[in-house]
Amino acid sequence: MFPQSSQKKFWTFSNEQQLNSLRLQQNVTYINTHGADMNQEQRDDFFLSSVEERILLKQYELYLNDFCRRFEPPMPKCVVGTAFHYFKRFYLNNTPMDYHPKEILATCVYLACKVEEFNVSIGQFVSNIKGDRNKAMDIILSNELLMMQQLNYYLTVHNPYRPIEGFLIDIKTRSGMSNPERLRPHIDEFIEKTFFTDACLLYAPSQIALAAVLHAASKEQENLDSYVTENLFLAARDKLPVLIEAVRKIRYMVKTYELPAKEKVKLIEKKLEKCRNQENNPDSQVYKERMRKMLCDDDMELAQDSSYHIADSSADMSMLNMSQESAN
Repeated sequence: MFPQSSQKKFWTFSNEQQLNSLRLQQNVTYINTHGADMNQEQRDDFFLSSVEERILLKQYELYLNDFCRRFEPPMPKCVVGTAFHYFKRFYLNNTPMDYHPKEILATCVYLACKVEEFNVSIGQFVSNIKGDRNKAMDIILSNELLMMQQLNYYLTVHNPYRPIEGFLIDIKTRSGMSNPERLRPHIDEFIEKTFFTDACLLYAPSQIALAAVLHAASKEQENLDSYVTENLFLAARDKLPVLIEAVRKIRYMVKTYELPAKEKVKLIEKKLEKCRNQENNPDSQVYKERMRKMLCDDDMELAQDSSYHIADSSADMSMLNMSQESAN
């Protein structure tokens, strides 16, 4: 249940100012760390501002949605919703200058596939990616643990899809609306748009679901006000003002969402290539050297522990089988 969930406790925030404050903090920390020898003018020219980061991430949210939409085999909606949650949560505690969104995006979707039990192998997954698929596989797998750590291992996500089904069943039963199924296209469109806003970090899935249903009803020239007041909240009238305000704000967020300007995005991406953390850039020599050192360290540890592994080979095979099963 959402009220007792980690999503409610740790990943639902009071207002947009709180979200913006967290994002700004990450931006300032990165600039202070990597621009210690620069004056303010040099910093402004070299690093991304918090506003530029938001524009960039908006663009990559569009890429995320497009990737999921084109994915083969077709991806369930819950996977898409969970991937959006992961992407947004990750960049509350990290800056795009530290971790490029093009690499984090794919990791979010891959982890969401696992958590939502949409069973695709890593080979199947990267077959949906253009370019060097072996490189993509390495990046995704090397970022997977990082992603889970940054999410504090709170991986369960409550999406609005289940509440939507509940509302539609209830509307069919307790309202006078004919053929409520005609609301679905408008609902799906609205929910997709909410993921381009911060609604999922601010409101309960049931509130987002109700906002989508009421939006869809208005598109079909239907009025569900009496259904909400006389059926849904007949025994809890005191909660109605809070719900009405939440629905109003969610609909306003969707209505006022603006696509990022393509020319601005191009300029920001060029700037990012200069100021991004090279230690986390798979194309940089610093990153390759770090990976090589990690592999060498792992090999040394394996060599030191070889006597234990020989003595306990049955346990080793059991663990190997488990890891293969989880990978599948």
